[in-house]
Amino acid sequence: MPIPSLATLPIRRLTPRDLAACADLAENRGWPREEHKWGLLLAAGRGYGIDDPDGGLISACVVTSYGPQERPGLAAIGMVLVAERHARQGVGRRLMQHVVAALGTTPLTLHATPYGRPLYEELGFKTTGRAEMVRGHFTPGGPDPEATTRAATAEDLPAILRLDQEVFGTDRTHMITRLPAFAEQLRVAEEDGRITGYAAAWPNMDNQVVGPLIAQDTETAKELIASLAAHTTDALRTDIDVRHEELLTWVKARGLASAGFNAVMTYGIPELPGDWTRRFAPLTVAAG
Repeated sequence: MPIPSLATLPIRRLTPRDLAACADLAENRGWPREEHKWGLLLAAGRGYGIDDPDGGLISACVVTSYGPQERPGLAAIGMVLVAERHARQGVGRRLMQHVVAALGTTPLTLHATPYGRPLYEELGFKTTGRAEMVRGHFTPGGPDPEATTRAATAEDLPAILRLDQEVFGTDRTHMITRLPAFAEQLRVAEEDGRITGYAAAWPNMDNQVVGPLIAQDTETAKELIASLAAHTTDALRTDIDVRHEELLTWVKARGLASAGFNAVMTYGIPELPGDWTRRFAPLTVAAG
C-alpha cells in the first residue's frame, strides 16, 4: 500500500470521543495530557484534526466561538499541535489555513507561544497584547480585604452572565454555564448586594488554574484570588494581562512566580472586544 502524502490526508471535525487521542498528541509534544481541559474544549467548541494512518492524530486544534451561533462575534483558537515526527512539514500551517477559511469573516484570537508566533504572523495574525503565566503556592498576607467574596450559587448565574458579556464583549453563555461542573470553585465578589466580579479555579494536573478572573478593580481581583487560594492546598496558575502590573506584582509577592509569556494575537480586528481593565485572566488561553 502506498503511504499517503500529508497534504492529501483529510482534515475532519473532532468530537469528545477523540479526547484520549488529543491527550496522547499533547503528551507526544511534551505537553501535559490535560484531559479535563480537553473535555471542556471539545464539548463547548469545535475541534479539527488530521488522523494518522498508523493510529492517533497527526495534528489537532480547537476553536471556541462566542456570540450568536449564526454570526459569532469572536472565535478563539487553541491547543494547536502537530505530532513530533510530522513537525516542520507544513502540517500546522495547513490546519490553521483550513480553520481560518472555515471561520470566514469571524474575528479570531489566540495566545501564541514564541515557537508558534511566526506561523500565525505569516497567516495574518497581529500581536495586540501579552499575558504572563504565573504559578506557585499562594501565601496569604497584607491588610484585610475590602471586597466581600463568597461561593457562587445557582441564583448568581444570570448576574455572572451579564457581567461576563459586558466585560468580555460578547456572549459566552455556552461556556460560562459549564463552569459550575467544570471548576472546583466558583466565587463572586459583592458590593451592596451587586456582583462586581467573579472567578473560577479548575483542576489541571497538579495545580488549580484561576480563570476566568473578572473584577471591577485590582483590589477585587486580589480578593477573588486570595479567596480561591484559601480553599485549596494546590498550587495556583493563571495568565494575567501584562497591563495589570499591580496585580502581577502582588501575586509574585504572594508566592507565584513567572512561568513565561504568550503573545495575544488577533485576526480581523485591531484588538479584543470588551473592557480589558476588568478582564484580568482568561478561562484558559486556549479559549479566551
